[in-house]
Order: sequence, then structure tokens, then C-alpha cells
Amino acid sequence: MPEIHVEELKKDPEFLANIKRLEEECKAEESIAKGYQLLDAQLVIEADEDEINEIFTYIVNTAFDKLSQYLVEHRSFDMTDEEERAIARAIYEHAIQRYSENDRKAAKEMFLVLHHTMDHQGLKDAMMIHASAVMSGMDFDDFIDNLVDVGDVDPNDPLALFIQSFVQPNDILLTMYAKYVAQGKEELKVLEEDKHVS
Repeated sequence: MPEIHVEELKKDPEFLANIKRLEEECKAEESIAKGYQLLDAQLVIEADEDEINEIFTYIVNTAFDKLSQYLVEHRSFDMTDEEERAIARAIYEHAIQRYSENDRKAAKEMFLVLHHTMDHQGLKDAMMIHASAVMSGMDFDDFIDNLVDVGDVDPNDPLALFIQSFVQPNDILLTMYAKYVAQGKEELKVLEEDKHVS
């Protein structure tokens, strides 16, 4: 990988014009995928922390707006679509942050909603395992240290941002956590019932 010269990039008119264009497109299209590209570009040039926080806030708020819309329309995230994957990623990263800050209720709810809205069986199972770990009282560090298999990540996989490799096969973990899986599915029934009402 070529070495990135931050100071040169900060003065590069083409790079700065690209950032400006991304910013405009991101807001005009309400695109979370472009929001992440903008965030990456700002991180590369070590932009002001406030600017980075502003982009991150925009990503999270827009993702939750879109999630609400999907839930109302009973749509799932198409995990092969870059924009929909970016929406799911923003919610997932927010859930992981909540979990790491010990806000278990919010983390569990977000993992369950992701389980409900992702159209990818491996990820659905992984989100249920996340939610079950939270419900079982496992803290975030134990989850990462004892449950997640960090060695089995393919950096070229567009879904690699989501933890989906564990020290045990998913089906075994889901069986071990059967009580919490049942509880999670019970909580998700509200979303299923909404579907029948509308």
C-alpha cells in the first residue's frame, strides 16, 4: 500500500474537491454509503474531530430514519446492495458502541432489529448470537475475547465489518442460547404483528 502523505493531501485541490463533492452528494442523496466514504476521506487527512463527529452523527441519524421506514414498509436490507449494507453497518456499529458502553437494553434491541431486517441467513444468525450474548449478561470484552473468532475474517468480504465468526459454529451457539433466542423472537413478534395490521 502506498504511503499516504497527509499534509500533501490536505493541500491537494483535487482531493479537497472530491471531499466537497462527496459531502454535497451525500446530503443530496441522503446516502450513507457516501457518508462512510466521506468519513474515510476525512479520517485520512486527520480532519477536525468536530467535523468527523458531525459526519458520524449524520450517518447514524440517517440510518435510523431509513431503518424506521424499512420497518414500516416491512422491507429487509438487501446485503448485496452497497447503500443498504451501509445502513445496516451504521446501525450495527451503533449497537456495538452501545454494548461496549454497557447500554445492554439498546444494544440488544438493535441486534434483534438487525436480525429481523437483514436478508442474509449467516448475518441473521450472527445478530441473534450478539443479542443472546447481551441477554445472557455477558459483557462486551468477554464477548470479544471468548465468543468471537477474530482470526477468521476475510478483509475482502464486504460483510467483514459485521462480526459473524465465532469460536463455535452458529447452530451450536444458537442451541446453547436457545432460551435467549426464544426470548428474542418473542420480542420481535411486535414487528411481525405490525405487518399483519398494516
